[in-house]
Amino acid sequence: MNEEARPPRERPAERSRRQPPRNRSEFQAQLDSGLSEFEAQLRDARKHFDDAQERINARTGRNLLFAILFGLILGLSMLASLIFVKQLFLLVALVLMGFVAVELAGALRYAGRDVPRVASVLGVLVVLPLSYFFPPVGQWWGITAAIAFVTLWRLVEGLSASHRVPRRDLLKDLGAGALIQLYVSMLGSFAVVLLSHEGGEWWVLTFLVIVVSTDVGAYATGLTFGRHPMAPRISPKKTWEGFAGAAAAAVIAGVLLAVLLLGQPWWVGVLLGLALVITATVGDLTESLIKRDLGIKDISSWLPGHGGFLDRLDSILPSAVVAYVLYLIFA
Repeated sequence: MNEEARPPRERPAERSRRQPPRNRSEFQAQLDSGLSEFEAQLRDARKHFDDAQERINARTGRNLLFAILFGLILGLSMLASLIFVKQLFLLVALVLMGFVAVELAGALRYAGRDVPRVASVLGVLVVLPLSYFFPPVGQWWGITAAIAFVTLWRLVEGLSASHRVPRRDLLKDLGAGALIQLYVSMLGSFAVVLLSHEGGEWWVLTFLVIVVSTDVGAYATGLTFGRHPMAPRISPKKTWEGFAGAAAAAVIAGVLLAVLLLGQPWWVGVLLGLALVITATVGDLTESLIKRDLGIKDISSWLPGHGGFLDRLDSILPSAVVAYVLYLIFA
């Protein structure tokens, strides 16, 4: 047979495409086995992750993953407002302090105190703008007016039969309403007054970062090395090892921010760190004491991993006062 009569030769690739795959059932079995093994590994990894999360949550008393996520969102919003348009921080503060007032009023009502929530929020919404635009006179007039407004609101409510209580309980209600304005409006207003000054936004940013650093340092060292409780009756999770870690983190952050952001000597950063770690710790213990006296675990359950807004701002509120005083001294 000559060359022209021979059929063309098939290439191996073409021949393999035309032939049915061999051992299809064996290949499918291997594929199913591989998928099953992969799913088992995923389930095992998820179980290890969940177990680790439960151990961490048991040590810290909160869902740490959600806490970190919300902390990042809150921190970035504050950071953006302070860097770009510092007046936006006033809006952020109004929203946060408004939620804190609602939370604290609700917790006090749960404990039996008849605190007007609407009046409490309105008091906050009046104090902060006055503190920013007319410092410092507007701050103190605003706080006085807010306390008087909440007191008058409760007295007017007491005229109705549904809100009428014995005089002793009425005095407790009035004291609880004033407590919200002193604890939330007054302490929060110092951050706003500091913001209103020339370059005050950088001092606000500095003290916020230092307070956050104390929180991170306390949790990291307390979770790893915590053995000796600091105040077991008030906050069983807080340890002296955690406080030491918080102090170290605060001093490091304070020195870096004082030199790089505020243009101050390094020793000013040391003072900032030491002062703020004390106020942050006192603020945290104060909120724990309030919850203990009210017989509740969290002020609210609005924020996953945090409990409530006050649980995130308890260290910031008293620290704002010290930050403002240090600004007046050094800046």
